[in-house]
Amino acid sequence: MKTKRLLMIAFAVTITFVQEQMFLILPQVQLTIVLMFVFASILTYKESFMYITVYVILDNLYLGGFNPLNAIPMFIMWNTIPYIYNIVLRRTEDEAKIAKAAFVFGFLYSWSFIPGAILLYGFGNVWQYYILADIPWEIALAVVGYVSVLWAYKPLVNIVKQLDQQTTLSRQKAYE
Repeated sequence: MKTKRLLMIAFAVTITFVQEQMFLILPQVQLTIVLMFVFASILTYKESFMYITVYVILDNLYLGGFNPLNAIPMFIMWNTIPYIYNIVLRRTEDEAKIAKAAFVFGFLYSWSFIPGAILLYGFGNVWQYYILADIPWEIALAVVGYVSVLWAYKPLVNIVKQLDQQTTLSRQKAYE
């Protein structure tokens, strides 16, 4: 892999991590979902896997501890975005389709933490302590993902693709 591609992955991790920390004080305000779709549009699967792996490790270490009940669902679910973009959406540039996928992803991402909550609280208590308390946040994450893709996907992907072309980092040139 070329050094320029590694720099692009580092750029993606940095942008994603820093924006998440900037918006940490505001509940459910984030651009992580839209950024994952943006970077999935220019990175290969292998590069996306590296990007997401580093991001999840960094995010979990920075926010305190590396709890497998959180890290494993995060790792699995964030890695579904390149699959969703490339296979399910067939690399579409239609932000309405991507926004719908981001909306559904908000729920799937939230539900991926339920097995860990069952281990933590027990099956009988998970409804009381986790699921009922999490429903408003699931809805908020889905709506924020939907709106952020509608508003920010096109401008962000245009900026990143322009940078990609200027530095000859396009997917087609990744294997030269």
